[in-house]
Parts: sequence; structure tokens; C-alpha cells
Amino acid sequence: MATESAERRVAHVRGVTVTALACLAGVVAAVVSSAVASGATDTLGVYVLAAAVIVQFPLHRVLEQAGVELDVDDFGPKDYLYVAFMTFALWFVCWTILLTTGASV
Repeated sequence: MATESAERRVAHVRGVTVTALACLAGVVAAVVSSAVASGATDTLGVYVLAAAVIVQFPLHRVLEQAGVELDVDDFGPKDYLYVAFMTFALWFVCWTILLTTGASV
């Protein structure tokens, strides 16, 4: 019973950490896109998003080595798609708000 509880805790920490990093990366990518791209049609904003997605996977490994229970060796296609989608969703929403309001960064 204690093992089941520990496994559930590890799974919960992994889910919260991966989701938090993906969301934070999306928001940061939106702010950077707003700063470097000239507008919504500038593809530089999409390159920033791609970099934000790609940078997360080595960061997960670093965090695992630092003691966070992520177990990134078990990442499958579903996990990679989840990280990419969550990052994209937050980037899209935040950058749309920044473009619509005309906020300058």
C-alpha cells in the first residue's frame, strides 16, 4: 500500500512539474515573441515558440538530475505532444493578448 501511494505521488509531481514548465515556457515565449517579432505575420515568433518547446526536454533531464522525480526516460510520444501543445496553447493565447492590446515589451 505504501508503494502505491509513493507511485501516485511521483506521478503527481511529474504531471505538475511538466505542466508548469510547459505553461511557463509558453508565456515566456509569447513575451519574447512580442519583443522580437514585428507583428503577427512575422515568422520569428513561431521560431521562438519552437525553441521554447525544444529547450524544455533537456531542462527536464537537468531537473531530474537535480532531484525532481520526473522519470523522463519513460516519456513517450504522448508526453512530447502534451508538452508541445501546452506550450503552444499558452504562447498563442498570451501573444494574441499582447498583439491585440498593443502592449510593447
